[in-house]
Amino acid sequence: MSNMSLSSVSDASGCSMIALLHTGAAKFPQNLLSRSRQAVSSLFPAGVLKGFSSIVSRKLASHGFGASMAAMSSFPPQRYHYFLVLDFEATCDKPQIHPQEIIEFPILKLNGRTMEIESTFHMYVQPVVHPQLTPFCTELTGIIQGMVDGQPSLQQVLERVDEWMAKEGLLDPSVKSIFVTCGDWDLKVMLPGQCQYLGLPVADYFKQWINLKKAYSFAMGSWPKNGLLDMNKGLNLQHIGRPHSGIDDCKNIANIMKTLAHRGFIFKQTSKPF
Repeated sequence: MSNMSLSSVSDASGCSMIALLHTGAAKFPQNLLSRSRQAVSSLFPAGVLKGFSSIVSRKLASHGFGASMAAMSSFPPQRYHYFLVLDFEATCDKPQIHPQEIIEFPILKLNGRTMEIESTFHMYVQPVVHPQLTPFCTELTGIIQGMVDGQPSLQQVLERVDEWMAKEGLLDPSVKSIFVTCGDWDLKVMLPGQCQYLGLPVADYFKQWINLKKAYSFAMGSWPKNGLLDMNKGLNLQHIGRPHSGIDDCKNIANIMKTLAHRGFIFKQTSKPF
């Protein structure tokens, strides 16, 4: 093995092993990591490993992973200055009512460098087509009638969102930010659908986003069929708060993002242009 060339060993299996050892990949048991590094180091000369690292770094970068050893102890650079974590709750029933209306509008401003929450926007919204919440909706979301009665309309809340975005410096063209949702429903279906029904414009910043389910599947290699519950379980995280509470769901999304970023994952836009 001492005179083995880099080209003669750069097959897919070799790259896979080195990739695991150089990224702290999500599914590789941490207690075996140091022993595995020692085993591989004994098989490959230092120069070969260094060459592998360069090749794997380029390959992993193209798939959304920070490919340096630093990614294991600190966050790799993200493509955005801020992530805006959003999770609507809306009027609902069985069978489903139409149109659905947003009744909870939370956003967490997540620093792309530290992955910590820097600011929160959170408002409840008065539904107008079906102003009375159904028992099913209250049971699912924990939102009672008194929490939406007398609250601003969606138009007013959207105006408040824009004011908050401006105050937080998120409308500055030099600041890169993107919304993050658990699925595509919030910004592909719910918001544009209700805005169309009410004759309201949709701000451009709502037209591109990251679907956390897709990001998680890229990072972990499996689709989270049950959404946040599966993602928390897959990452050994405790679920925060109440399922289907918009603000609590946002906190879970932020925690999952921080965990994936700490493992070296680089988040990319998943939505297609409108």
